Amino acid sequence: MNQDAIQLGAVMLGDGRCSFCVWTPRSERVEVHVVAPEERVAPLDSVGRGYHQAELKGVAPGSLYLYRLDGGKERPDPASRFQPEGVHKPSQVVDRAFSWADHHWFGLPLSDYILYELHVGTFTREGTFDAIIPRLDYLRNLGVTAVELMPVVQFPGGRNWGYDGVHPFAVQNSYGGPAGLKRLVNACHSAGLAVVLDVVYNHLGPEGNYLADFGPYFTDAYRTPWGPALNFDGPDSDNVRRFFIENAVYWLTDFHIDGLRLDAIHAIKDFSAWPFLAELAAAADRQAERMNRRFYLIAESNLNDTRLLLPRELGGAGLDAQWNDDFHHSLYTLVTGERLGYYEDFGRLEHLAKAFRESFVYTGQYSSYRRRRHGRSTRLTHAGQYVVCCQNHDQIGNRMLGDRLSQLVDFETLKLVAGVVLLSPFIPLLFMGEEYGETAPFPYFVSHSDSALVEAVRRGRKEEFASFRWQGEVPDPQDEATFLAAKLRFELRTQGEHRILLDFYTELIALRKELAALAELSQDALELVSFEKEETLALRRARGDDQVFAVFNFSYAAARVEVRLPAGRWQKRLDSAESRWNGQGSDAPQVLDSSGEVQVEISSRAVCLFVKVREA
Repeated sequence: MNQDAIQLGAVMLGDGRCSFCVWTPRSERVEVHVVAPEERVAPLDSVGRGYHQAELKGVAPGSLYLYRLDGGKERPDPASRFQPEGVHKPSQVVDRAFSWADHHWFGLPLSDYILYELHVGTFTREGTFDAIIPRLDYLRNLGVTAVELMPVVQFPGGRNWGYDGVHPFAVQNSYGGPAGLKRLVNACHSAGLAVVLDVVYNHLGPEGNYLADFGPYFTDAYRTPWGPALNFDGPDSDNVRRFFIENAVYWLTDFHIDGLRLDAIHAIKDFSAWPFLAELAAAADRQAERMNRRFYLIAESNLNDTRLLLPRELGGAGLDAQWNDDFHHSLYTLVTGERLGYYEDFGRLEHLAKAFRESFVYTGQYSSYRRRRHGRSTRLTHAGQYVVCCQNHDQIGNRMLGDRLSQLVDFETLKLVAGVVLLSPFIPLLFMGEEYGETAPFPYFVSHSDSALVEAVRRGRKEEFASFRWQGEVPDPQDEATFLAAKLRFELRTQGEHRILLDFYTELIALRKELAALAELSQDALELVSFEKEETLALRRARGDDQVFAVFNFSYAAARVEVRLPAGRWQKRLDSAESRWNGQGSDAPQVLDSSGEVQVEISSRAVCLFVKVREA
């Protein structure tokens, strides 16, 4: 029997039949124990290479079951599609049928992505997939084109960032389960929004993690900061790879997800000749082609290794894009002045200038934070392969208090950083609430049931902040109040400066879509001048005859800079210092008439955008 042709988990086949398939080479005898609605125990057949499988009649969707291993311990299904009672309880058989209305949805080009990252549990008061749907019109009006969901696989309890998931195929019960996620994706596609899902293929959470009872899913050869590393290159690793590759394809096939954000791939330890990430990308490409849909893999990595993005034919992994921490760190240190921890490698205007020109700042030079050379040249990649932001869940939540930029900088600076991100040649990402200056913190939170584990989490969080030397008490991750404090105060979007900031973001995104020079994700036609003394960057981008010129002033004083511009008239399209945006008053003219060089005045902590007027 071809084990690879059998889908893992409990899969309804029609005619009242259900296939159960599990990989458990550590068990000689495996039975499925159906515990509800009618209890029964049935043996699975050994079909080779550690796989056990059987087709059972009379098992309907909604049936609860466990696997019994060698007549002893009973465990939930590693490939469970739903855990209605939590991580420790029986798995549930799920009906895959769903009335999809997205038959004419084939996805968006990655170059059109404007990502909006959100946490399901805190984005709304209800904390469910269904509660997000009424806000999709808001997101569409804002101008974002893709919703990125933080991990939604089953984790312990009802409060978690999602990176402690232990059932990679099961959608979190408290969010609304698999049916709720399908309804959300269906609604997003109807609204013209793509959906990216954050998945974790580098570790599993500590509570409810039963994979080791089934087989060598983990290896002792490596460790991750969060526990045992997954076995992607040791004995039996082919079957571990199959498990996670099937998982990735499952999100595309069963949920119509448009892309996966691969969490912390630097913690995927794999020294094989055919790396797991390349195999994953190849499988995803094949399935997307079969379904005639676009499907993207976006990595999170702190390695600054462009081999992730290179084609597989050139020895790369063939991933579509990756998050760019260097861009964030360069921008963040300029506007906050922080230099502790990993921020010590940044803080000068030249760092942000290099990020604009070359994507990464560290491309092989010495890093004082790492005390070694870091990174690799980006010469063979392009701007459209990098995701940039001014804040995300990590950069907020990994601060001791989980405080956002809105709590750290003034209103003028919030507009400035928005301009830097959205006028850049990269794929922009917004973190939920950023667009109106949300003030709710986003600290780390959990809801474990093991008291020893809770204490370990508390201790670990305190140790993590040691290098930053922050003062104060770390919010208790286990306390429900920590979670509730992170809920968005969505009503702020209509009030005072919050409403103005929201309008500013909306205008920036509209300009990015309208102006061809901004929509083009390329550094080929990008010119940038850094004025260190004035703390100002001047940026020109072009696409054919369409040209834009932006100035970013990071100083608390007005600046005057002289730049070379193609001859002609340049019309001002956006100025964050204007009264419309509740600014302090603009120093920039409405029109620049250039004969090759021009002097530009710009107000403190401001961003200003000019567009070249086409000659009649």
